[in-house]
Amino acid sequence: MSVGHSGVGSWPGTDLAGAVRLTLGELPGAAYVPELPGRGPGADMIGRALGAVTVLGADLQPTGWRLVEGSSMAQRRARALLRDDLDVLEEQAQGFEGGLRLTLTGPLTLAAAVELPRGGPALADPGATRDLRDALAEASADLVADVARRVPGAEVSLQWDEPMLGSIRTGGVRSASGLRRLPAWGSQEIIGHLRPLVDRLAAAGLDPSRTLVHSCAPGPGIDDLVAAGVGGVGVDVDQLARADLDAIAALLEGGRILHLGVARTVPVDTLPTADALAGRALSVLRPLELGPAIADRVVLTPACGLAGWTERPATQLLRRLGSAAGIVDEELSR
Repeated sequence: MSVGHSGVGSWPGTDLAGAVRLTLGELPGAAYVPELPGRGPGADMIGRALGAVTVLGADLQPTGWRLVEGSSMAQRRARALLRDDLDVLEEQAQGFEGGLRLTLTGPLTLAAAVELPRGGPALADPGATRDLRDALAEASADLVADVARRVPGAEVSLQWDEPMLGSIRTGGVRSASGLRRLPAWGSQEIIGHLRPLVDRLAAAGLDPSRTLVHSCAPGPGIDDLVAAGVGGVGVDVDQLARADLDAIAALLEGGRILHLGVARTVPVDTLPTADALAGRALSVLRPLELGPAIADRVVLTPACGLAGWTERPATQLLRRLGSAAGIVDEELSR
């Protein structure tokens, strides 16, 4: 049993084949398929999710992605990029065996980021929010099945990215006019909205323990995510409040996975030492007093994606996270 390390989502540059080779080689047991938004529209987190969705149309407007009747050229480009990504993954992962994590934008952030046909966030319309959620659930199941077929040795898992979850929980999402904020979502609403995604993947054969929600914003509501049935939660150490520590302890004691964002991503290309990264992890883990038994449930990561970085420092950061994981292992065993 040992602490792991991994990335989160986005990666710098435009060379997907190189990025996939890197994650497969540098992240044993915790490899993932990175997003490369530097390739342009459709390669970002929202574009990838809408490229995976097949039952709803979307177009890219000056203000961002918007729901439309039928697919647009921008959405078709996003779909083509995703297909190309999967082709590259299949080629690079020949003979690969081990954990392989896929990432898609989560349903709440997707609804907050995508606009209704007449403008304003889809989150303002319960019907559109449900439609996006259900479309994403199908897309998630299809993506997992496709990758499992392409890379038969992989233990596929799925991460939903929810950077706007905290704002949704506190009523921080603005209306179309920008003059008011949408109502805050309570625990039961969030649990009820996320649970169908976990259930859909379970029905498709993916164990819920292989699902994860990542949020690098304050107030992700860890208890709500656990209650929704996800197998793991990813958080930014700097955004944790004291109350979150109790939720993290319960999560780990319940056998779920914690992705602990110990590496700040701003300012870009700034490399902390492995000791500093380990110290940040231990500042969260030591007070829990759970000992070495939780080591294999902890994965050290950057706080957020690394798209703004350059490739060499980003690669070095992953390696330092690996060194930090070894230090945390030793310290937890004392």
